[in-house]
Amino acid sequence: MAKWLVTLGGLALAMLALRDMFHTLWHPTRHGGLSRGVMTVAWRISARFDRRRTVGLAGPLGMVTVVALWAVTVIAGWALMYWPHMPGGFPFATGLAPAEHSGFLDAVYLSIVTMATLGLGDIAPTDGWLRILGPVEAVVGFALLTATVSWVLGIYPALARRRAVALRVSQLRRAGLGKQQLSTSVACTAFQNLAADLAHVCMDYRQYAESYYFHDGDENTSLAANIMYLVAVAEQLPDGPGEERRLVKELLRVSLPDLAVTLDERFLHTGGTTQQVLARYAQDHGNADKG
Repeated sequence: MAKWLVTLGGLALAMLALRDMFHTLWHPTRHGGLSRGVMTVAWRISARFDRRRTVGLAGPLGMVTVVALWAVTVIAGWALMYWPHMPGGFPFATGLAPAEHSGFLDAVYLSIVTMATLGLGDIAPTDGWLRILGPVEAVVGFALLTATVSWVLGIYPALARRRAVALRVSQLRRAGLGKQQLSTSVACTAFQNLAADLAHVCMDYRQYAESYYFHDGDENTSLAANIMYLVAVAEQLPDGPGEERRLVKELLRVSLPDLAVTLDERFLHTGGTTQQVLARYAQDHGNADKG
């Protein structure tokens, strides 16, 4: 009875890791609890030091830690499923004494070899259900590898999109446009495009929530450093005739609250107004005095 309890405990541990992988990598509207916790802790720890030197490492190190924890949890879970059935359920290669290679470390070794699809064959299952369990772990290991690559390939384009939006906002801010220039058709087109770009940023934060914990570094490519400029523009855009001008003003007044809602629901949890949330966003990324 005890060995089946250990087996079920291993199954529960493996399922916990698989659930977190699913919600982080394949369910864009959710965010895995483990990955969210690790990334948040890495971000907060970096805030205790000089952000210019440490905060840039929070995102990459957080992702590496999450993947490592997934792998360790899966390996430990399967090892607990193998261990109670060793050595009886496994034949051993010539030269290996079963009684000497049936401990938990041997189960961990078998789990690592199986997940890595090395197929050394020195320890192999013979019982029917164990023969199924091994290949399933190999499939999970392959899925973890490919999913991790896909995760990385999804995160970095999202960062590039956000930084490109920030650079466009920064260029407008540095141009020092006056009220008269803000009312021109060229400026209206630029701000209309920025409103559309903010929608992409919102979706990136929802689909790749981990991208929040990557610091953009350079002031000109940091959305947090430039977002308050858009808030000011939305307030400064002059009222007057012209459908294009009214459209741009309304688009900014809608897109900025949408971004604030996404940031507050997912990361900041302030419950404040749009301006308060965006100011907190700037502060969280070390740009409280920007904009």
